[in-house]
Amino acid sequence: MKRIWVKLVVIVTLLICSIPGTVQASVSVSAQSAILVEQESGRVLFEKDAHKVSRIASITKIMTAILAIESGKLDEMVKVSDQAVQTEGSSIYLKPGEKIRLEDLVYGLMLRSGNDAAVAIAEHVGGSVDGFVYMMNEKAQQLGMIDTHFANPHGLDDHENHVSTAYDMALLTRYAMNNETYKKITATKVHRAPNPTETWDRVWENKNRLLTEKYKYSTGGKTGYTKRANRTLVSTAKKGDFAMIAVTLNAPDDWNDHIQMFETTYSDYDIAEILSKGKVDGVKDSAFKNKVYLDHSFVYPLTSEEEKLVRIEYQLKKPGQSNRALPSQQIVGRANVYLEDKQIGSLPVYYLRAEKENKSFFDFFKDIFTLIVGVKDHG
Repeated sequence: MKRIWVKLVVIVTLLICSIPGTVQASVSVSAQSAILVEQESGRVLFEKDAHKVSRIASITKIMTAILAIESGKLDEMVKVSDQAVQTEGSSIYLKPGEKIRLEDLVYGLMLRSGNDAAVAIAEHVGGSVDGFVYMMNEKAQQLGMIDTHFANPHGLDDHENHVSTAYDMALLTRYAMNNETYKKITATKVHRAPNPTETWDRVWENKNRLLTEKYKYSTGGKTGYTKRANRTLVSTAKKGDFAMIAVTLNAPDDWNDHIQMFETTYSDYDIAEILSKGKVDGVKDSAFKNKVYLDHSFVYPLTSEEEKLVRIEYQLKKPGQSNRALPSQQIVGRANVYLEDKQIGSLPVYYLRAEKENKSFFDFFKDIFTLIVGVKDHG
């Protein structure tokens, strides 16, 4: 990560909203629709018909996995139903009536794309497949996946209205990658699970060849294929502190599509720290000078040319009275970051009085009173 110096503009005014910008990278892909997003900022670095509504096949299982993880039931034992075992397509070969930990089912779901695991998860977490599908769509709405509708927990082509977009699946994956358990599972190359009727464990190897053999910076993802959706793929990668999410739908050459998107972007962009955590320098207004700070940093992927086009505007609300009237740690404004004319970020600015300023006139006499009483009690 590099720290860049930017133009500083200080304005005392009302706050404004953040509007993210997007930039196209010079990439050509086989996919009908695709998107590449930086994990931390959510910046879209490449897109091709990213909002085209399409079938998505087994990348559906990212939603199934995160709902199972968030259910808090990973340690529970799941009794496998006949319906789960009879699910067509890819399978981890569950047996009717067997009991298996929910966590192992999620590994089987993500590594081997088990459709039987998807139904078993849905029945246990949602009470029924229909109940779980309702949860899937509720979560999609919460995440802003406005062009998505789930009709099953696995992605098979048994419903016409089971659809999403590359953009929506990137939203979902960005959310899921903030969950440490999901990150661990999606990055697992091999998982062993007990086999109730045999003397040996089940051993599941991840189908994601980017992770297992093709791309050294891969950190996980999910494969998908049906005859009607064709090849679909979500993958994540991280090089240093630069983490990205790639999604392709209907992509004959998806492995190479993803590698090309990642490599081109790693070549053209760098993660820049535009705002640093801590005291804000450069504010000259006497009410705020040396008394405002940021509680976290702001980083953003930029090309070397773009680094020269970044500016920051500190927009601070004038206190109605003296700065003593401001409580410590109150939000007094925003640090707005612009790339040319597009706002790409906005952080709250906090006020922090020096310790000696924090004591009021009342506190002064309270301290004296405490001291006197303490002397008397000691005698």
